[in-house]
Amino acid sequence: MNAPSLPPFRPLRMVEPRVSVTRRANGEIILENPYRLLPVPANVIEPFRIWAAAAPDRVWLAERPSPGAPWRICTYAEALDAIARIASGLLALSGGAPKPLMILSGNSINHALLSYGAILAGMPVAPLSRAYSLMSSDFARLDHCAELVEPGFVFADDGVLFEKALKRVAARGARIIHEKRAAPGADSIAFAQLLTHAPDAAEGAYARLSHDSVAKFLFTSGSTGMPKAVINTHRMMCTNAVMARSLLADPEGEEPSVSLSWLPWNHTFGGNAVLNGMTTSGGTLYLDGGLPQPGLFDETLRNLAEISPTSYSNVPAAYAMLIPALERDDALAATFFRKLRGLAYGGAALSQDLYDRIQKVAIRHCGERLSFSSGYGATETGPTIMNVHWPTARMGLLGLPLPGVAIKLVPQGGKMEVRAKGDCITPGYHKRPDLSAKAFDDEGFYSLGDAAKFVDPDDPAQGLVFDGRVAEDFKLETGTWVNAGRLRVQAIEAAGGLLQDALVAGLDRAYAAILGWPNLAACRAATGNDRLSFDEVVTHPQILSRIAAGLTAHNKVNPGSSTQIRRALLMVEPPSLDAGEITDKGYVNQSLSLARRKALVEKLYTDPPGNDVIAV
Repeated sequence: MNAPSLPPFRPLRMVEPRVSVTRRANGEIILENPYRLLPVPANVIEPFRIWAAAAPDRVWLAERPSPGAPWRICTYAEALDAIARIASGLLALSGGAPKPLMILSGNSINHALLSYGAILAGMPVAPLSRAYSLMSSDFARLDHCAELVEPGFVFADDGVLFEKALKRVAARGARIIHEKRAAPGADSIAFAQLLTHAPDAAEGAYARLSHDSVAKFLFTSGSTGMPKAVINTHRMMCTNAVMARSLLADPEGEEPSVSLSWLPWNHTFGGNAVLNGMTTSGGTLYLDGGLPQPGLFDETLRNLAEISPTSYSNVPAAYAMLIPALERDDALAATFFRKLRGLAYGGAALSQDLYDRIQKVAIRHCGERLSFSSGYGATETGPTIMNVHWPTARMGLLGLPLPGVAIKLVPQGGKMEVRAKGDCITPGYHKRPDLSAKAFDDEGFYSLGDAAKFVDPDDPAQGLVFDGRVAEDFKLETGTWVNAGRLRVQAIEAAGGLLQDALVAGLDRAYAAILGWPNLAACRAATGNDRLSFDEVVTHPQILSRIAAGLTAHNKVNPGSSTQIRRALLMVEPPSLDAGEITDKGYVNQSLSLARRKALVEKLYTDPPGNDVIAV
């Protein structure tokens, strides 16, 4: 795209980016946001009281009971009443001795009501990935999480579907709650039964809540072992929910947001940044039953053809499927862009190709470009501690610190490691004081294990950019260091949108090479074949030729051995959440994924290379 001829960005109504920088003699850098943090709610439940009084009939959540069905809605007034009744019911069933609630099933209105009802009752909520219950052969992670949390209750929307998992947790003393069907032969409480309780006991429970009360246990991905239970206090969640809003130029005058999201609530991105953030600001969230996967994304497109969001956040894989639909369907694009104030992505960097394509569609329908925001953080940070809140055409930025948090950059092996401190940071890991102690430095800063650098060292207000994992860099056999994070981003860019993500190999090898996950939608568009499968993509001559050309062009301008990509191989199997390949920050764990694909790595370095290996 030719930048000088482009129309302006749609106004964001955000303050201008600023950052306070303190440089220490030992090379450390402290970054803080000079803007004032908005008032923090007294607890996670207070926003329901505020919005039930101010806008009782405003929709809080909406869902389709089945694909294409009419929307079921829940208003803020209905939510507050249901949450109070559920809290009273849980307290009665527990005999006044609150214990955690474990949730096995995915996003739904009843999942949300039960979660906030438990939180009001003083029972921390522990939502788990569905994969732990439905895709695991040995239930090792489920058993580990149940042993760690010791839940008093366990919930699944369908007791028959989750029967085996429910009974394993119930065997540890938890009482089962179901929504649709009870698990055969199990003593199970119907969700509807909780709603029959009078809300009287909820007032006393509310008075007992404090910022130090534990609201959730969110589990890390377990990429370096079994998942850790991250303590989420009311202070942590309430603070994080107002940090980004503190950068609005007029937060009181901002219209409530309307959004559509599938992001799972067992992850901090979906459960805290999306659900709790939207609730705190009094917005409306439509629950998307679609997924960014072939055959499942049609439901997302059906929803977006009906719902005009004011804000939209998703992962790059979803944008890779959405953009072709917007390009070919003017009616869908008109509905999508009608009220949209801005876009956001997370989990990984959005490729420049996808960015350019969605801007072309936006310009055609709006006459303006739309700003893409992105955030940075972790389960331990609530999640978002930095974001990009200004118009920029550069993707992959971490942004600047949000109000209420201090970022410390610490020199580590030629990089600057990111650490954070503030009320949005977890107090530690449940039942693991040893791991908690290792996670914080002597000043109380939590170490995220990532590296960052300034876009422009002479102008820190332009923000920070991701510089890889501190522990992911490796040496070639020559002793030359390879910046794996940087090379991964460059490989994806060089592929011209045909790769969704990549693994960088080369430890103790002669050169660096990549294992790449194809972007199916982009590959189909490139070949003109809408029915192309993943199995066909990874050996398709046209796809391999285009990626080879892109990597050749990359190598021409990157002549150093540490910056060249000499071979590539495309993969069919996606990264496994259950195996811990997707970290709680949403990106792929390079070392674990490479270890699980040892045979493919060996294939990369076999001479002569196979026909499916791209040799540059």
